[in-house]
Amino acid sequence: MSEKHYFQRVKEQSETRFWINNVTEKEAHWAIDEGAVGCTQNPSYVYKMMNHPDMQEKVEALIKKYVGEESDANEILIKIQRDLVKDIAAVFLDQYETSQGRSGYVSIQGDPFHEDADTIIKHALFNRQAGPNIMAKVPVTEEGLKAIEVLAAQGVPINATEVMSVRQALDVCEVYERATHGMKNKAPIYYSHITGILDEYLKKVVETEKIEISADTLWHAGICAAKKTYWLCRQKNKEVGFIGGGARGLHHFTEMVGADANITINWQGTADKLIAENPMVVQRFFMPTPDHVVDELCTKLPDFRKAYFVEAIKPSEYEDFGPVVLFRSSFEDAWSKALDKIRSYQ
Repeated sequence: MSEKHYFQRVKEQSETRFWINNVTEKEAHWAIDEGAVGCTQNPSYVYKMMNHPDMQEKVEALIKKYVGEESDANEILIKIQRDLVKDIAAVFLDQYETSQGRSGYVSIQGDPFHEDADTIIKHALFNRQAGPNIMAKVPVTEEGLKAIEVLAAQGVPINATEVMSVRQALDVCEVYERATHGMKNKAPIYYSHITGILDEYLKKVVETEKIEISADTLWHAGICAAKKTYWLCRQKNKEVGFIGGGARGLHHFTEMVGADANITINWQGTADKLIAENPMVVQRFFMPTPDHVVDELCTKLPDFRKAYFVEAIKPSEYEDFGPVVLFRSSFEDAWSKALDKIRSYQ
């Protein structure tokens, strides 16, 4: 009998599940073989595929197809994104059907420059046409929360993303409860706590502002905030699931093991490394963060306080919250570069 690999053992020994991020069809098959039960794609996806050696020819064919049908480069990009993600959703479809809709979802997030509620809803419904296991990925801002309420009431599966604070996740719980009150067959919803990006942002702040804080303490920030978010949301509404995202190190997966959660990671640089290193499965999520660590983070990092304390941030501030801006800016940059590529064919 061959030895089981890391993610297979995580799945067997804990409630933690592995999702894969921004993959090709080949990588999606690899991930499923290793135990992946879902997939996320973000607005950077098309640009990444434009530069992936296995995907360049396919993307170029799609550009040529839609350039002949559509004059608006942004509309072309939206259609290409859906076509590419549709193929990934097809890879996960058997899992979706076998589990009767409990797993096998592939989430898709659209144009990062137009995130008003009406546009989010329009694009979510357009993308849903690509398959029954397509999940709408919606940023948790004031406008995003409006869209989530409408989509949840219509039975659309949702991945509420760009969550960097406890309050954002709690707002998702509240909106979902209100939107689905009395519904018998509710579509699933998750909030994605982007743990790695929160850590990346706080590290940049520490370096820029020359804040004296130990590396050991700073290492805990994102995980600490994720743990509090997890427990408070489970108290608020257990129907709302947890996704961890934005991994910037192996610990953004390994420290989450034990949680009833789906942790999204890239294939290259994270999933492949964990498979190669094959570490022991240790359920670290339930280890409490030392009080002195929380105190130091709260004392020295105002943005950590916003992420950690429920009343430290308001919905009107979500869109301009530093780590949210950092995350969205990467999407905007990739979306713009993909548009430039498309325009070069027009």
